[in-house]
Amino acid sequence: MTSRTPRVAPFRRFPAFVLSAGVSIALALSPAGCDRSAEAGRAVARAGGKRVCVIGCDGMDPKLVRRMIDEGRLPNLARLEKEGGFKPLETSIPPQSPVAWSNFITGAGPGVHGIFDFIHRDPTRQASPYFSTNRIISAEEKPPIKVGDYEIPQEMVLPWVKGAENELLRRGTPFWDFLDERGIPIQMYKLPANYPPSESKHDHMCCLAGMGVPDAFGSQGIYQQFSTRPRREVKASDGYKLRLAPDKESGAYAAKIWGPPNELVKKHPDLFVEMKVYPDPQKPVAKIVYVNKGLTGDETVELVLNVGQVSDWSEIHFLKTPVGPGMRVMARFLLQRVRPDVEIYMTPLNFVPDAPEAVISEPPEFAAEIAEAIGPYHTQGFAEAFNARKHQLLSDEEYRIQSDNVLRESEKMMEYALDRFQEGVLFFYYSSTDLQAHIFWWDSDDKHPARPPEDAKKYMGVVEEAYIRMDKALARCREKLGEDTTYIVMSDHGFCNFRRCVGLCTWLRNEGYLVADRGVLVDADWSKSKAYGLGLNGLYVNLKGREKLGIVDPSERDALLKEISEKLLALKDPETGRNVVRRVYRADECYKGPEAKNAPDLIIGYERDYRASWNTCLGEFDKEVVFDNDNPWSADHCIAHDVVPGIVLSNRKINSSAPALVDMAPTLLAEFGIEKPDYMTGGSIFAESKDQVAARSGR
Repeated sequence: MTSRTPRVAPFRRFPAFVLSAGVSIALALSPAGCDRSAEAGRAVARAGGKRVCVIGCDGMDPKLVRRMIDEGRLPNLARLEKEGGFKPLETSIPPQSPVAWSNFITGAGPGVHGIFDFIHRDPTRQASPYFSTNRIISAEEKPPIKVGDYEIPQEMVLPWVKGAENELLRRGTPFWDFLDERGIPIQMYKLPANYPPSESKHDHMCCLAGMGVPDAFGSQGIYQQFSTRPRREVKASDGYKLRLAPDKESGAYAAKIWGPPNELVKKHPDLFVEMKVYPDPQKPVAKIVYVNKGLTGDETVELVLNVGQVSDWSEIHFLKTPVGPGMRVMARFLLQRVRPDVEIYMTPLNFVPDAPEAVISEPPEFAAEIAEAIGPYHTQGFAEAFNARKHQLLSDEEYRIQSDNVLRESEKMMEYALDRFQEGVLFFYYSSTDLQAHIFWWDSDDKHPARPPEDAKKYMGVVEEAYIRMDKALARCREKLGEDTTYIVMSDHGFCNFRRCVGLCTWLRNEGYLVADRGVLVDADWSKSKAYGLGLNGLYVNLKGREKLGIVDPSERDALLKEISEKLLALKDPETGRNVVRRVYRADECYKGPEAKNAPDLIIGYERDYRASWNTCLGEFDKEVVFDNDNPWSADHCIAHDVVPGIVLSNRKINSSAPALVDMAPTLLAEFGIEKPDYMTGGSIFAESKDQVAARSGR
């Protein structure tokens, strides 16, 4: 995931106070939030008491699982292998999480679901990037209601005026629609690539959205670090570096906790809350104080933290108007140091799950129901603080602690899920096996880009510990649900080291395909540019009739793609002599379906140890084409898909000779006697079929 993905604004269907009231009423009337309809009782009969439990472990790698099973460190996964099997699971092209989980959700490839990368481009706006899985549909063009300095959007007070909507861009029909239609209960927790959550048409599906849910800014994660060091403040798209200024009157340090723009005030100034920090003159302790302003009075919040301590979730209230409810969000604070400088890290502003500013679950009250049972939890899809670690504002140990907090929260949520699950399908997603691996994975003796050998080995142990906890999660499922349940443990892709960066846009410029001085989005000369790179794996032809400023005639496209592909496959690393690119996929050959027309023309499948540079993701240039990755983000999977398969294990016999992500949706349908629809390209992993074998070429 690039740290500079385009921002996605959050969407409120209702003002927060309305949503909060609605949630409270719903919880009071219905203690079992999933059983929402008069037909809910029929779900039991239609499921026939059958249970399928799926644990989705993002990025769990088959090589490491194999080694740890052989070492006796994953006894519950070993038991699963003996009962039914353990096989690599073919991942998506490219092996990026939103693409891969969309394969899982739809039982089909990107040509059907339309997700090709974390970042897509709008050809009508000439390479304009946007986040691939959701977007904002603007509100009706209605003038605001003006009251002094305030501008109240009409949709907030007039129910017939259509407000902004957040649209899920994943296409195709998700597998749970077919279960829902037949009265089979489905419960899904932290599901990726499903924000905003799709609607349950028959009231048998519950889903808490995961990857894709923004923070309160509408970003994929803007942290804030407060420090006495910086002379000037920096507000970047993925993090703020803010100054703690001495306050002579109190002897404290003062700063502002920043929120999103206030859309109710002219010129939309940013919301903020004043904060003061009181470091102890002798002890490694500090007190953080801020005031939440509300209609019924002010509330002073005080947090006393030791150095290295992370606070519990703490609510922050931004007051938008003197008469309105304002905006409730929450964050956790880490006191990093008090001497010689004072530094505090604050997580991105998360929605409060009991009254989120966006609809993050289906039904909407499901998020609050979970919070009522287990307390507040991360609502932002990317919960781990990887951007702060990439920018070296968090140390390895601080990142380990923060990511462990995320995993503990997930474990607590799983207990809730197991307690309420009776039958049907339970899907539970863990991000830790991926977002700990991106920072800590290192499975070779090669020099690590960001830490000495002893630390590389030590922190690889953190990844292994996460695998052990997945093994224990499986044990907990079996303990709670019993042996008459079908268990599936799966991942969307594997992992490998990320030693060297590849500047694709720089290579295109050097080869004469792209003419620009600074970057695709800055100063490209489209009258002379034939191709450009954007996203983690995408390469686009500047095609006439498709791109706004296209120059390549469609009759010349095939020859150009062949020429570029051959050159990329011949590209060598000047340091090692190794090939940099393993495979170049043509979208029109590997994608089938109505959305294939929106794909990149080429998908670059890098070799093990290589990946697109950070600048490539948004069409920017690097000084060199191939160079060292010196970032703490030292492992990845956005390469050739055959290098990083995922995993699948089950207590049912896996009969498929080469299972793939697109097989998982048909598998879940088949477990309940439902025939897969024609658009699904896979088949049940428990029953290899001729159609399944024949369909592999179209994945």
